[in-house]
Amino acid sequence: MKSVVVTGVSTGIGMGATKVLVEKGFRVYGSVRRQADADRLSSELGPRFRPLIFDITDEDAARRAASSVESMLEGEALAGLVNNAGVAMPAPLIYQPIGEFKHQLEVNLVGPLIVTQAFVRLLRGDRGKGSAPGRIVNISSIGGKIAGPFIGAYHASKFGLEGLSDCLRRELLLHGIDVIVIGPGGVRTAIWDKAKEADMSAYAATEYGPSLEPFRTYMMNTGLGGHSPEYLGRVIHKALTARHPKTRYGFSVVPHPLAAWVLPRILPARMLDRIIAGSMGWKK
Repeated sequence: MKSVVVTGVSTGIGMGATKVLVEKGFRVYGSVRRQADADRLSSELGPRFRPLIFDITDEDAARRAASSVESMLEGEALAGLVNNAGVAMPAPLIYQPIGEFKHQLEVNLVGPLIVTQAFVRLLRGDRGKGSAPGRIVNISSIGGKIAGPFIGAYHASKFGLEGLSDCLRRELLLHGIDVIVIGPGGVRTAIWDKAKEADMSAYAATEYGPSLEPFRTYMMNTGLGGHSPEYLGRVIHKALTARHPKTRYGFSVVPHPLAAWVLPRILPARMLDRIIAGSMGWKK
């Protein structure tokens, strides 16, 4: 039975991926931060799911989790590591508290590297024993290639994750470990409920105040009209098992790809600026 580590499995893409991988016969070691989530998922998913309770920004905790997985593998190599855990903290960049900005980068960019460093030795395999190297799948976003207003910290983390992934993929050629990026658009996850509840009142008195509610509505509609977490789970399964996987899955995981992916990437940047400004009601 092949084994995979997936971070951030309590909700959303992580949970969807875990469900699909368990159904496909994988053993999934899934990270959560609370015992209650570990108990709930163990009950729902059965013996092929093994919870790991740790925070991905804690180096010591990540190393302990890797040691625990190594002991459970009993000499078997990991087939994959899925760096999924992440957060989104919206705010106008010129007003966002620096501590909040740093936290966004810590979770979405530094965290995946911490986890990768902790688990990479378990992915190396042993060709002499017929064990091929595993794969790393990093969950980025359409926001790792296309940026908009009010989620600059999130974009910075995902643009960074794209570069980190390209570099890792080339460095890990030495070990035969592939690194694959998945960059979805809207996905129907709990993050959109959080967007609805996000308190941006601190910025209401700024010049951006009138634009905050239209922004919130747009983001919620994007999520509600997105793919299901299980759809992303099937793409993650493909990335882990395809004989010749792509280096990046983007177009196929972006709802309404012509408007959301193709046009923003081919339009001149200044034209796209004007379109965004118009949608926000900003005059030149």
